[in-house]
Amino acid sequence: MSNALVTTTNLTLPVASDQLGSYLQQISRFPILSAERERELALRLRADNDLEAARELVLSHLRFVAKIARGYAGYGLPLADLIQEGGIGLMKAVRRFDPDMGVRLVSFAVHWIRAEMHEYILRNWRIVKVATTKAQRKLFFNLRSSKKRLGWFSHEEVQSVAEDLGVSPETVLEMESRLSGQDVSFDPVETDSEETAWSPASYLSAPLSADPLTTLEQADSSDHSHGKLHDALEQLDDRTRTIVEQRWLHDQKSTLHELAAQFGVSAERIRQLENNAMKKLKKLMA
Repeated sequence: MSNALVTTTNLTLPVASDQLGSYLQQISRFPILSAERERELALRLRADNDLEAARELVLSHLRFVAKIARGYAGYGLPLADLIQEGGIGLMKAVRRFDPDMGVRLVSFAVHWIRAEMHEYILRNWRIVKVATTKAQRKLFFNLRSSKKRLGWFSHEEVQSVAEDLGVSPETVLEMESRLSGQDVSFDPVETDSEETAWSPASYLSAPLSADPLTTLEQADSSDHSHGKLHDALEQLDDRTRTIVEQRWLHDQKSTLHELAAQFGVSAERIRQLENNAMKKLKKLMA
């Protein structure tokens, strides 16, 4: 679905700043949809897989993606790339949007747009990921605004940030350390001085897993498992597959109640669908 939407939008996201300005001007020309028109298009997409309806839904919300992307400009990543990642999230949201839920697409899509941007930032902001747990990810995207207000953290300030963001003081201190650190090249870097430049390659030995044969075997095994999982997921219906993906495969996992609200059923029904799906997946992957 997403690939088809990319083709139908007929807008190539530029890289150069002047091209980006032109792109932003283009998307600002698409009219904002009324609630009635949005519902009509969403119904056409759901009933007939109407890609022209999907195209109009996507194009009318691209300005919203650009607005969200500007909020992440402080991470030093290209705005065009952030917009592109947010566009992927928007297309996922359009694919899953249920017009009978009584909410506008823009309210439903914000989660998907931000999720794609967050993943991009965490993949690219540092060579080594600075956020590996849910608490650290939450802190990563809030610590910068806190530091602007508090400066370098004292003990009291650490406690204050931990309470505000709902994480432990230890997590605040660890993330503060990671954000303050500098990336270091693994291999030696040439300098003007005659002294040998310090680098991790000088003292770190290669692990056994670096053996090319072992690495290839592990990669093949991983690819095989991912392929079987993908094939098994394709055999589930759309609703059940979405439940499994949001409950198990997304970094920001949805709760039973969130999915119940999304699909208009009870949380217990979502739990039953999830359990049945997991049993079926185990059989398909055995």
